[in-house]
Amino acid sequence: MKNLYFFTKKEFFECWRTSRFLILVIIFLIFGLMNPLLAKLTPEIVKMTIGDAMASTIPKPTSIDSWTQFFKNLTQIGMIVLALMFSGTVNNEINKGTLINLVTKGLRRWVIIVGKMISLVFQWSICFLLTFLVTWGYTAYYFPDNKSTQLFQAFFPLWIFGLLLLSLVLLSSTIMRNSYEGLLLTGGIIVILVLINLFDKLKYYNPISLVTQNLNFLQGTVDIQKYLPAILISILFFALATLLSIQIFNKKKL
Repeated sequence: MKNLYFFTKKEFFECWRTSRFLILVIIFLIFGLMNPLLAKLTPEIVKMTIGDAMASTIPKPTSIDSWTQFFKNLTQIGMIVLALMFSGTVNNEINKGTLINLVTKGLRRWVIIVGKMISLVFQWSICFLLTFLVTWGYTAYYFPDNKSTQLFQAFFPLWIFGLLLLSLVLLSSTIMRNSYEGLLLTGGIIVILVLINLFDKLKYYNPISLVTQNLNFLQGTVDIQKYLPAILISILFFALATLLSIQIFNKKKL
């Protein structure tokens, strides 16, 4: 456990030294600021585009519009940013040979994978929480209504899916030779999940549902209990992908 602590500390230092974490924080902070502002300014933008007469027929923005931007930005751009930033987590270090000295000095290989996963989860959680808090604060200020009643039920599944995505990125980075191949593998798995979601009976078990039903969870129009299997399967896949990464990395030539 001591080795795990020091390696994880090294990962945190590395992500700070390379400014990767800072870049993520800035991007997700921008998301947090944009979400309520876009919702607030949309009527004015529409008014300048199509005129006052047509704009008057558009309903006034509410907190739902702000959270719509939140989930839209995170499930589309945010997830892509995560995959791009972390796609070379393992294979880049293998290609550079930076892990050889650590392993030859007695560092267990599972420590490397687990340490990297802890670092990824920490960065995702901080960025996600930052975006949520900024959006929540500005939304409460601009749209003091009671239309967004189930915040936790809406954002918790999205956070869980983010963990699943990180485990897939880590697994792909362990299997593939470079970050580009890793991105293709991760993208291929996500596409498969999207295709599976076309079958209505499987949506309650499909992890991709955790990023497609957030607004329904937010408004309480869909019972999150029905999607509990998808949450549990996502957690299971997260654990399995991490374990599989360890098994593959144990046999990997450095």
